Amino acid sequence: MPNNTRHISIKRDALLGVVFAILAAIGFSAKAILVKLAYLDSVDAVTLLALRMAFSVPFFIGVALWAGLHHAEPLSKRDKMLVLVLGLIGYYLSSFLDFLGLEYISAGLERLILFLYPTMTVILTALVYKRAIGKKVVAAMLLSYAGIALVFLHDVGLHDVGMKQGGSVVLGATLVFLSTLSYSTYLVGAGHAIARMGTARFTAYAMVVASAASLSQFAVTHPLSTLDLPVRVYELSIAMAIFSTVLPVFLLSYAIRHIGSGNASLIGSIGPVSTIYLAYVFLDENISLLKIAGSSLVLIGVIIVSVNSRREVKIES
Repeated sequence: MPNNTRHISIKRDALLGVVFAILAAIGFSAKAILVKLAYLDSVDAVTLLALRMAFSVPFFIGVALWAGLHHAEPLSKRDKMLVLVLGLIGYYLSSFLDFLGLEYISAGLERLILFLYPTMTVILTALVYKRAIGKKVVAAMLLSYAGIALVFLHDVGLHDVGMKQGGSVVLGATLVFLSTLSYSTYLVGAGHAIARMGTARFTAYAMVVASAASLSQFAVTHPLSTLDLPVRVYELSIAMAIFSTVLPVFLLSYAIRHIGSGNASLIGSIGPVSTIYLAYVFLDENISLLKIAGSSLVLIGVIIVSVNSRREVKIES
């Protein structure tokens, strides 16, 4: 292949990587909007999560079978246990807590809290591997949490005016924070497993585990008559499975392969911004100067932490 043609091909792949990373970030962010819209029809978190997993798991089973055929080496007992534990913690528990939290807080606040996962990952990594956290990173994390506090105060103010149940914002924010902590724990533990198994194989297996857990929870706690829901809930669940679960996973994998995980992660910073805008358009959620200021602090803090983490990885490698 001539150098000029090869250069154009590389630029095209990089451009596609950027576009796919943006689409993945918007897809993941749209999940909160779809969940909030579904809640308007009085469906509960367990049922909605089960529907999301039921519609998305066939895709992940297909990927798991494909990955199994392309990896001759079977999983060891240790790897199987890792997939089981991390699938339950990282995808099932994290998703369940997130869906519960969305019953009480705005989609914008939910996405901002979830976006704190890089800061939590840094803290957990420091605790597990006994690494010091630099002053710059500490300052950036304080900036992010100060931003969350501003958006939280914004939502509490709305809560006092327009919501009946006291403390719902606090409860919802706590649940989503625990969801983020659960996902961060998964990320800390998944690194070595992904390196051995490959991203597609590990993700597919872990999602199958999470789907089985979600469907089992529904089967144990709900009668089948619960599934007598408006067609709109099923439409939103299918949209959630395709556009906010399956497609973003594969789009992000392509982006990471062509522009690197660091660049893909930084592009993902548009996620909270897109959620706030989508929530304004589809859910009539309020956008105030306080919310914009808080969101900006969170974004700046997380970007600083992410960039610093990339530099540390390059130095260690």
